[in-house]
Amino acid sequence: MEIYQAIILGIIEGITEFLPISSTGHLIVVSDWLGLEQTDQNTAFEVIIQLAAIFAVIFNYKQHFRLSQWPLWSKVALAFVPIGAIGFLLSDVIKSLFSVEVVAWGFIVGGIIFLLLERFYREDKHKTAQLEQISYKQALGIGVAQVFALIPGTSRAGASIVGGMLAGLSRKTSAEFSFLLALPVLAAASGYDLLKHYQAFADSSFTPLLVGFVVSFVVAYATIKLFLAFLTRFTFNAFGIYRIAFGIVLLLFFV
Repeated sequence: MEIYQAIILGIIEGITEFLPISSTGHLIVVSDWLGLEQTDQNTAFEVIIQLAAIFAVIFNYKQHFRLSQWPLWSKVALAFVPIGAIGFLLSDVIKSLFSVEVVAWGFIVGGIIFLLLERFYREDKHKTAQLEQISYKQALGIGVAQVFALIPGTSRAGASIVGGMLAGLSRKTSAEFSFLLALPVLAAASGYDLLKHYQAFADSSFTPLLVGFVVSFVVAYATIKLFLAFLTRFTFNAFGIYRIAFGIVLLLFFV
């Protein structure tokens, strides 16, 4: 992998991991555009830039990494159970779904759901405005919704945010819980790939890995800040429209 490719993919991962627009879908499309094959070395690179995204969440939410925050993390753990169990049991089936066409339809359907969700969103009915107010029932509902992220193009962040809003969380709180929920999901996925492709790390060039990690971390850290600022003034309609437009482009030009 060339340095410029590592930079581009680091930027894509950093921007898309926490936005409801599917990081996996974008990485598949951009990797194809860059002419990168799905080798073990390139898979190892994707693991590294995902780890960078994990660190971006930790640095953004340092205040929640205290012993007094254990009730919040117990809810995060509960929300992780559905996707962790189903992802482990059906990993081979999920991998067989990866194609540009499936990603495209995942984008389109997800975009429509966001537009419908915003159409019926009522501020007075979404009263859970703080992470500490989230109940175990709400956390489990978000976890069940996140299972749909196993369909390529759906978006883990998008599925968990939709689940949060349907459970009565505000837009901002839904996004923040989605950030925290990314930690066990990405850690499990990255840990599995690390064990599976550990030899690929030894065979990979160190420089692209380092560059990709740094770029992904910086961009992801900034994206989290900007995304939360965006949600204080705007809705998810822009993301819904983007998803539909991007999915249509994929169907027209890549399928």
